[in-house]
Amino acid sequence: MSDVARLAGVSIKTVSRVVNDEPAVSGETAGRVRAAIDQLGFRPNVGASHLRRGTTTGTIGLVLEDVANPFYSGLTRAVEEVAGTFGRRVLTSSSDEDAAREREMALEFCARRVDGLIIVPAGTEHGYLMPEIRSGTPVVFVDRPPGDVVVDTVLVDNLGGTKAAVTHLAAHGHRRIGFVGDAPDIFTAAERLRGYREGCVEAGLTYDERLVKMGPHDAPSVGDAVSRLLSEQATALITGNNRITVHALRALAGRADRPALVGFDDFELADLLVPPVSVVSHETTALGQAAAKLLFARMHGDDGPPRRIVLPVRLVPRGSGEVTP
Repeated sequence: MSDVARLAGVSIKTVSRVVNDEPAVSGETAGRVRAAIDQLGFRPNVGASHLRRGTTTGTIGLVLEDVANPFYSGLTRAVEEVAGTFGRRVLTSSSDEDAAREREMALEFCARRVDGLIIVPAGTEHGYLMPEIRSGTPVVFVDRPPGDVVVDTVLVDNLGGTKAAVTHLAAHGHRRIGFVGDAPDIFTAAERLRGYREGCVEAGLTYDERLVKMGPHDAPSVGDAVSRLLSEQATALITGNNRITVHALRALAGRADRPALVGFDDFELADLLVPPVSVVSHETTALGQAAAKLLFARMHGDDGPPRRIVLPVRLVPRGSGEVTP
C-alpha cells in the first residue's frame, strides 16, 4: 500500500479508502490510485482486512478423503455453492484416509482463521478440535461421525442401503450373496456390512463369513476378492462403494459366470454399461448442501443442541441387479 500511495501521490489512508470502496475520495484521485494498483499488481489481503475489522476471514475449511474421488468432488461442489450464497470461499484438503493428516489439515485451517470447518473424518479421535470449538469455530462432520466429540453430523442411511440391496437380490432368487467392502474400521464400511448382515437375516439367508471380503480398495485386491467370492459359489455381489464397484466391473469383464451386482454409490456412466449397473443411490449434492447449511446456521447464531441428520438412499434397478442365478 505504501508503494501504491507513493506512485499515486496520495496517502496510505486514501489507498485504503479506494481499496475498500469508501466515500470521500474524488473520482480523479481514485482513478490515479487504481492505475497505480494495476501498474504494481497490488492485491489486497482480504483475510487480513476482515480480521482488522474484527469480522471474518470469508473462508471455510473442508477436509475430505480424496478430492479426486468423484463422490468427494461432487460434495465439494455442493459445499462451494452454498458457501457462495453467503459470500464465503472454500479451502479444501485431502486427508488420504490418514488420521494424522486430517488433524494437521484441520488445525492448519483453524490457524488460518477459517470461519467454520466441515470434515469427513479419517480417524476417531477429535478432541484436538475442542479448543477451536470452545473459541467459537463451528464444526460439522459429514459422511462419517466424529469419534469422541458431540457435534453436528450429516450422514446417509448406510445400513438401510445394503439391507435393501440384499432384499432386492434375494427377491430375484439369489441365496449366496457376496459382499466386498472397504476397511472395517471405516464407519461407512462397517455400517454397510451391518446392513448386509441384517439384510441376510431378514431375507432368511444364512450369513456366511466366506462370502464377505473387507478391506480391498485397489484393482488387484478387489479382483482377488471377486474371484474368491465366485469360487464360494456366490451368484450375486454387493460392492461397498463406487471405487470398489468400478474395480469389480473390471474384474468381471469378459467372464461367462458373471454374477448379479448391486453397487453402493452411483457413478458416472453406470447406466450406459452392459448390463447397466444397479446401485444404492444417494444425493451427494444433498449431503454437501445439508452439511454446509448446518454450518452456516451455526455461524449465524444457531446455538441449539448438536444435530445428527441421516439422509435417505434409494435402490435404482438398472439390470445388473436383476440377473437371476
